[in-house]
Amino acid sequence: MAVLRFYRREHERGRGVQRAALLYPHATISAEHCYNVELTGEATLCYAIRSTTCSFILLGCSCAVQVEQTTRSLLSLCVISSRRLNFSTAWSTNAVSICQSAGLSEVTRVELSRRFLVQKLVSCLYDSMTECIYPHPIYSFAVDTQPQDVFEVDILGHGRAALEKANDELGLAFDSWDLDYYSDLFRRVQRNPTSVECFDLAQSNSEHSRHWFFRGRVTIDGQEQKDTLFGLVMGTQCHSNQNNVIKFCDNSSGIAGMEVECMYPGDPAHSSAYGTRRSTRHVIFTAETHNFPTGVAPFSGATTGTGGRIRDIQSAGKGGHVIAGTAGYCFGNLRIPGYALPWEEAGWEYPSTFATPLQVAVEASDGASDYGNKFGEPVLAGFARSFGMRLADGERREWIKPIMFSGGLGAIEDQHVKKETPEPGMEVVKIGGPVYRIGVGGGAASSIQVQGDNAAARDLGAVQRGDAEMEQKMNRALRACLERPGGNPICSIHDQGAGGNGNVLKELSEPAGAVIYASKFKTGDPTLSVLELWGAEYQESNALLIRPSNSDFLKQVCLREKCPVDFVGRITGDGKIVLVDDRTNPGEQGEGGRHPVDLKLDWVLGKMPQKEFKLEKVSPPLKPLTLPPGLSVLDALERVLRLPSVASKRYLTNKVDRSVTGLVAQQQCVGPLHTPLADVAVVALSPFGLRGAATAVGEQPIKGLVSPGAGARMAVGEALTNLVFARVSALKDVKCSGNWMWAAKLPGEGANLWEACQAMCQVMGQLGVAVDGGKDSLSMAARVGKETVKAPGSLVISVYAICPDITATVTPDLENPDGKGVLLYVPVSPGQYRLGGSALAQCYGQLGDCGPDLEDPDKLSACFNATQLLLKDRLLSAGHDVSDGGLISCLLEMAFAGNHGIDVDLPLRGPGALEVLFSEELGLVLEVSESNVARVCRSYTDAGLACYRIGRTRGFGPESMVKVRICGEEVLRGSLPHLRALWESTSFQLERLQAQRLCVRQEEEGLAARTQPYYKLTYDPAQTPRIQQLGLTPPRVAVVREEGSNGDREMSVSFLTNSFQVWDVTMQDLCSGSTNLDPFKAVVFVGGFSYADVLGSAKGWAATVTFNPRARAEFERFRRRGDTLSLGVCNGCQLLALLGWVGASSASDVILTHNKSGRFESRFVSVGILPSPAIMLQGMEGSALGAWVAHGEGLMRFRSSEAQERVVGGTLGPLRYMDDSGSPTEVYPLNPNGSPGGLAGLCSPDGRHLAMMPHPERTVLSWQWPWAPGPLRASLPSSPWLSMFRNAAAWCQTVQ
Repeated sequence: MAVLRFYRREHERGRGVQRAALLYPHATISAEHCYNVELTGEATLCYAIRSTTCSFILLGCSCAVQVEQTTRSLLSLCVISSRRLNFSTAWSTNAVSICQSAGLSEVTRVELSRRFLVQKLVSCLYDSMTECIYPHPIYSFAVDTQPQDVFEVDILGHGRAALEKANDELGLAFDSWDLDYYSDLFRRVQRNPTSVECFDLAQSNSEHSRHWFFRGRVTIDGQEQKDTLFGLVMGTQCHSNQNNVIKFCDNSSGIAGMEVECMYPGDPAHSSAYGTRRSTRHVIFTAETHNFPTGVAPFSGATTGTGGRIRDIQSAGKGGHVIAGTAGYCFGNLRIPGYALPWEEAGWEYPSTFATPLQVAVEASDGASDYGNKFGEPVLAGFARSFGMRLADGERREWIKPIMFSGGLGAIEDQHVKKETPEPGMEVVKIGGPVYRIGVGGGAASSIQVQGDNAAARDLGAVQRGDAEMEQKMNRALRACLERPGGNPICSIHDQGAGGNGNVLKELSEPAGAVIYASKFKTGDPTLSVLELWGAEYQESNALLIRPSNSDFLKQVCLREKCPVDFVGRITGDGKIVLVDDRTNPGEQGEGGRHPVDLKLDWVLGKMPQKEFKLEKVSPPLKPLTLPPGLSVLDALERVLRLPSVASKRYLTNKVDRSVTGLVAQQQCVGPLHTPLADVAVVALSPFGLRGAATAVGEQPIKGLVSPGAGARMAVGEALTNLVFARVSALKDVKCSGNWMWAAKLPGEGANLWEACQAMCQVMGQLGVAVDGGKDSLSMAARVGKETVKAPGSLVISVYAICPDITATVTPDLENPDGKGVLLYVPVSPGQYRLGGSALAQCYGQLGDCGPDLEDPDKLSACFNATQLLLKDRLLSAGHDVSDGGLISCLLEMAFAGNHGIDVDLPLRGPGALEVLFSEELGLVLEVSESNVARVCRSYTDAGLACYRIGRTRGFGPESMVKVRICGEEVLRGSLPHLRALWESTSFQLERLQAQRLCVRQEEEGLAARTQPYYKLTYDPAQTPRIQQLGLTPPRVAVVREEGSNGDREMSVSFLTNSFQVWDVTMQDLCSGSTNLDPFKAVVFVGGFSYADVLGSAKGWAATVTFNPRARAEFERFRRRGDTLSLGVCNGCQLLALLGWVGASSASDVILTHNKSGRFESRFVSVGILPSPAIMLQGMEGSALGAWVAHGEGLMRFRSSEAQERVVGGTLGPLRYMDDSGSPTEVYPLNPNGSPGGLAGLCSPDGRHLAMMPHPERTVLSWQWPWAPGPLRASLPSSPWLSMFRNAAAWCQTVQ
């Protein structure tokens, strides 16, 4: 098969080139893209005939294309980088899918490479782990790889030595105990294992998979402990309410939920109308880390970490629903070029096999964000922390091996909680992506005691790739099973992770056993060995058990959703797992009678002897904190406010979708300037009510370096003082995931982990909360030269609970109610001002010797319960917890978030101003109205707590001041914009490495002058006509989605609640001819990433509409009818622009390209509505409303200035991004993409077709608005955006 190459100059400087230009300012770099298209044999003869079609699909009809066979490329002397050719990329999978949908069946693979003309090649232009440099263009995708044959490990002949040799050759990471145990096992059963079986055992029974340390016998300083670590953790359940429906036994944990009204399709295997029914839904939660892969390849490691955690939600019980995620990152000293952070020591060595901390901070968060954005899962909470220090004894502690933490909330229906037991005859099914040679040996590689001791090639092989599009297709197929009116066909489901097929299929079939056939797996690489097929951790794959009677339904659903599905085996009932290599003769028993895998499940998953761990305590020397003499509060703040754990996280939140699903009630950003400071994330379980769930995170690893026990207690305390700002059912209903990241097997660290775990369990017992799940990663150390650098031991506590009312939440942004806002301080440990492990100590290169602690858990319980009652009574206008950076940072963050000044006088007599202001003792700061002060204070004092009145909220906007006194003595006076600029500065430095620098500067400078967004309402939303008032039959609307669309459910809800009969229609339905558009009055094209936007936004979708004969005929006929209308939002807007449905002519006058910032933008912006013929906007003119945007390609580019004038002058641009004065703007980020004239939407001359980038469907409910000024907030029970959908219903009903 030959490869055609299509070239295009890279007009937009990609992130890699931008980053290289910043880090290496003297390098000159030009770049172009090359689309390498593999065609089947006969197709190569007619490439000239097909090149026009390929050009349109690959590059868009407006772009100049060069085909190498006919035109010489612009860059003749260059360096080429591309993905490694040993596996087809996710990008290729989507590109091929587009070509197939458009009728180009000859295209079998498409890979994107880049050619650089450089004066100096710099490493940040490509990812060395997933890409490589090619000396010439790509002529073929074939790779010279010979699969390794299966061989026997001769234990019977050579004993343990044979297994030791296999351990080295295969990278199994067996320790001495493993070698003894498996040598004895196979001697006992009198047979030799195969190489595949050894690999299987190494992954399935690795520390990563089996958690030997937490389940093992522990001896500390010669004294054997009565409990295991796992036993201690499970013991927390004894003191908590018994509300778990799943705990310690599945892919996720779960707590009892409530009955809610939910939306379901009539027949998920075909296009059908949505309806609603009541269902009991429980809340599930899971959390895990992906540290080793993220350290090696930050972007890929983070994508696959996110994908694996999403599959944990999918695989709970008989299937769960994904709702929202959380994310956290710990990395070493950033060393940002040109931006000195004085506590970061210069000249330290970093290993070449690991990404630098700066790469991790940017690229890992890019990866996690990108995956969630494309899948359609919002990320709503998290943390980021940087640390690198030589301690008092000279030991270096740093996150060389980083932490990439991913947590997630989901829901599960009551009837799906329990998996069924495997029964003989059940089908073993794999659903999701094909097998690739990626993620081979990840379980073992992640279990290496010190990262860097493994071979670099094995580390490369263990890193996976992420394909969010495939995971989303799989999620849709699974959701169809869960929503099937006749009952869920899934008997059991497990996600594929460490150990690949070998691990997941054993777990799925236990205890009955199964036979699996190698020929039944779809493979993306014909050179795979049996070992790789069985052990590769290729992503986006789950395993199911179904009964044969349900196989046709599953096949139909997967065909509709374009999701691969393989029926790979059956349950046997003999208690064995058998892999038959029948690839040369499918269905046969293989050659030679010996199977690559033939193991009794008891040998692998049965009760195995505990490992024993002998630990010793090592007490590190601690020195008292010594600060510079005469250090002022402002000087201290100039450091502390720039520390990543304290500083703004805007660089994380701007690029991640926080509104998709329409179920988000509270995300990270609060206040008029959308400042990332929320303490708790809140979601709804259904859009038809106010019941939901909340989650929050706590972690205090630096305090753990001073005292592991205190660090654990403070992590629990921080999680609860974050969660307290959402009303939950009860404190004792709160459950926790505990995630441990520790170098536990190195001297002293195991005993520290034990101390931390014991402390956590004790304090939870006193508080009445409990752990119900979690994970551990116990190899948190890296080899740096001759030095072993341990990461700080970390415990991440994720708390979650039921919310009876998702609107009963409080955020940190000061509101100054009635112009008389009063600030109150409620300390949990009054009179304590300890600075050990604080941000202040870190900023002066020290730890200190005495850190904060939670000595009296009863006070924390009382504080939690009193605050909950105040939330119920709506007596708090703002609230925030004291954590990193201390009381002063808490106060400043509340001021920054609300854009209000503060005047504070603290009646606290500590040892000094720095101790009072920068100690990180647990506590809350609250804002209340003057009229409620007495009542609020009494609530706390009656509960046995101190409650201090400490100041007032004063001023609003850029002229506001911050004044702080302690017992009347002024210690700080400064302007709000200046202090906020300090707090934002580190974030903006990181932004410069991931977004266009001019845009970053505009946002940074603009914050200093902003007050609040411009909103205006010119009509009464409650007066918009409804169909019920007209007494007519609801019109039909087709909510059309393509593979990769992710905004269809919230769009369907918006139409369903506004008098439409809403149908779920896929492009596959239309292309196959199973559905037509004749019955529909309206068509909606929804948001998302059709085909992952691999060839540009909506270009794959447009190619399907343009080149698929059935689809083209359907849409042309629908458009010609005079009684129809259409709406395209986000990806749908991009589609309508490409098709020419909107604008001044039938041709495509405008295309939407990459945002001016060069990255995905998630913002809540002001959108003005101008007079226009747009039917859906009638009566709304003159208003300016808040709306979510979430897109990467929203910049409108016109073919000519005349075309632009026809749109703007012809009133065909009815929606505009507005600045704070109410004028259309091109200034970032008020205009998130840079479209000329602030254009946010287009319509057709007759007004029937409307395309817009903002998401009205995510702001149709009052609780979906993250912020609104007081006067507008009063009108939000009927959201102004509802009028769009009511206008559409009224028009559809009255126009024939």
